Amino acid sequence: MIKNEVDISQLKEAAKGNRKAQYLLYKYCFDLLMPICFRYMKNEEFAREELNTAFVKIIKGLKKWDYSKGFEPWAKRITVNSIIDNYRKNKKHLYHEEIDSYHAELKMNHINPIEDEIGYNEIVELLHQLPEGSRNVFNLYVIEGYKHDEIASMLDYTVSNSKWHLSNARKIMKGLIINQRNIALMIMIGIL
Repeated sequence: MIKNEVDISQLKEAAKGNRKAQYLLYKYCFDLLMPICFRYMKNEEFAREELNTAFVKIIKGLKKWDYSKGFEPWAKRITVNSIIDNYRKNKKHLYHEEIDSYHAELKMNHINPIEDEIGYNEIVELLHQLPEGSRNVFNLYVIEGYKHDEIASMLDYTVSNSKWHLSNARKIMKGLIINQRNIALMIMIGIL
């Protein structure tokens, strides 16, 4: 399997249960899908758990997958849907944890004042500071390109609730960015 593309024969072998082909596909999918999982999950352990769950669904779905279509978009879609399914399943239990962890994370705000521009890692760091519902809506709307009615359907929200979560995510991220910029400025001029 070549690093930048998926070999159809390897996919067919993985679908048949060939462990070596599945292992090679997992290595390929890890690099492809881990950034997606990490955008939705607050730590690497949970992101890996989501990746593994999605990978099992990918392996099972290979038998039905249309080989004339692109593998990467299909695998990404399976991964996002798997993460959202898990969120929906656990949403009742996460609400109270979300509020507590949100306040705790605001106090432990990790910043990088040396960077002049916000890069991918800083954006992921900011995403991890959002409440889970707002983070999921932000990811789906801004990064994945879903519309509010699709997001509402996926997360069992109303459209207005989806819009509120997006607005909330943007407001929190803006505040965090301003806070980081102010701290960086204070360090640069010697106040901190």
